[in-house]
Amino acid sequence: MWVMMRRGGLFLLVLLVLQTLSVRKLILTSPPQSSGLMDRPEHEVVGSDQCLMKSFTRGSCALVFCHPWERCVNGECFCKPPDHCPTTNVTSVCGRDKRVYRSYCHGMASSCRNRRPIVSHFAETCLPEHQIYNSTEDARTHVITLDVPNPLNPETADRKFICGSSWNMAAANVYCRERGHLLGAQGADKTRPPVPRRTSRETFVPQSCVHVQCEGLENNLGECALLKDTDMEQTVAKANCYSGPVKGCNFYCVNSKCISVEQACDGVDDCGDQSDEMCCRKCRGDAFRCNSGVCIPRSAVGDGVRDCLDGGDEVEKLKSNAAEMENQDFTTPKNEIRLSRQIMESLVTCGVPNMNIVDDEEEVSWRGRGGRIKRVVGGLPAQPHQIQWQVALVGTGKIHCGGAYIGGCWVLTAAHCVRNQPSAFTVKFSLWKKNRAQATTDIVPVQNIHIHPEYNDKTYENDIALVELMKLPYQEKCLPDNPAVRPVCVPWTPHLFQPNHTCSVSGWGRTAERRAARVLLWANVSLIHECERFYKDRLKAGMMCAGDLDGSVDSCQGDSGGPLVCEDELGVSYLWGIVSWGDKCGEPGFPGVYTQVADFFEWIRLHTGQPLVTQFNA
Repeated sequence: MWVMMRRGGLFLLVLLVLQTLSVRKLILTSPPQSSGLMDRPEHEVVGSDQCLMKSFTRGSCALVFCHPWERCVNGECFCKPPDHCPTTNVTSVCGRDKRVYRSYCHGMASSCRNRRPIVSHFAETCLPEHQIYNSTEDARTHVITLDVPNPLNPETADRKFICGSSWNMAAANVYCRERGHLLGAQGADKTRPPVPRRTSRETFVPQSCVHVQCEGLENNLGECALLKDTDMEQTVAKANCYSGPVKGCNFYCVNSKCISVEQACDGVDDCGDQSDEMCCRKCRGDAFRCNSGVCIPRSAVGDGVRDCLDGGDEVEKLKSNAAEMENQDFTTPKNEIRLSRQIMESLVTCGVPNMNIVDDEEEVSWRGRGGRIKRVVGGLPAQPHQIQWQVALVGTGKIHCGGAYIGGCWVLTAAHCVRNQPSAFTVKFSLWKKNRAQATTDIVPVQNIHIHPEYNDKTYENDIALVELMKLPYQEKCLPDNPAVRPVCVPWTPHLFQPNHTCSVSGWGRTAERRAARVLLWANVSLIHECERFYKDRLKAGMMCAGDLDGSVDSCQGDSGGPLVCEDELGVSYLWGIVSWGDKCGEPGFPGVYTQVADFFEWIRLHTGQPLVTQFNA
């Protein structure tokens, strides 16, 4: 396949305009605006300054998922309206204001928007005489006790210590923020359980403790998972809230809290905003490292909630998590988050082909001179229904370019493939042979074309366009239900796939011998890091490279506008790039250049709407 828009030596050389980032060295005397090491630019565990200076936190949906009560906008998580939370198969919660919220998500969305703790505990009803969650701290010993409403008798509360074995920095941070210490805890201290003192007024001392499991995002300990009570342990939780930097702290969190670098990348949210787990070369202990550089606790692996962008933490289910969930006394926030995510994600389907389609048995015979089978450099003929989001953009009676179906009435292609004349184009779905339709082929007229407003036809900057399809008469859809057509997902972050990830490119372009392809072709390519070394200042923002540096596989194997698709660890496919341009097709040192779709997520969503463009962060 051959990219027809590639032109060597004809581009106008324009100096690359770089954004000036306001960055400064991190020093003890001035709290930083971003996370990082002090006086140690490189570290074997903590990542590069380039990553740290981006100030990633748990609210940065470029690296982590937003919670069900939040939405990802421009790389940051923002509060949703409470009525956007799921309403089916949910458990109501009692609010600290004595109101009943229909779900945990609903209560947390209200808390998020009002900027104050609202959720108390799970309950069917909440009346004025009913107890709410409460925490207290002994003024002398600083031991923490919880008053947990009794589900069997809502008018009473059970007072409990917190078991020392479950007390960690994530839980300590939550408790201290609840008490007004915005930067959380200094440490997760533990002490021996206090004994009753002989006074004129006998003090009640709990005889059991409860395990508290916090994610670190909660507003109070009542929002954490309260596991089954156990007999009193040798240690219980003790308060120690953050009061400022101490000797030995050498890592500044994004929120300006200072911790030891030895606490970073261990899967525990020591900072309180998770910035110490965001930029990690590797993880400490048994913490699990996502491919995006985020460290999560081992307990989050296989728990049914996708934490890593590519789903790497959910490839294998851990039996220990299932057993732990069965032993919980109460409906837990973790379960409710899992359920809410599953409900929302089920509403948007993309990136998974219909495997029930039976491919034609027709064989394709390609023979060049000498009778040898001639396949393009690294490319193969596709099966008739293999690439179900591939479309052909037809202009002036012939296939003009490729494109990718992203759902609804929308197709993505390259801006250089189209012009503002919708009637000049049609889109063919489920096309295999270039010059002959198959039984599942649909031909759809174009209603409108949205070329990126900053597209530059000389440098190919912002080389992306949305093709809006014409709806069927008296219907809200653009083509009949077709089992051979499925949309591909649109990525919302450029961190979803890393360099060297293997992806695929497809199209009806010319072969390496410049012969016209008879059927749809596809080839595997690798994502290439730092493509500026090949194209210098011609590589602009929003461009990326893929192929093989030895020239054995190249983007010239796909039509302009065609899809570069990457598959995550759970088998969901994303439109990672659009074939744009490049030099010297199939030669070493000249990889194909693609429009990086994730960089245009907000522009795409502006036109298509939220539900169509991504499977997650809905």
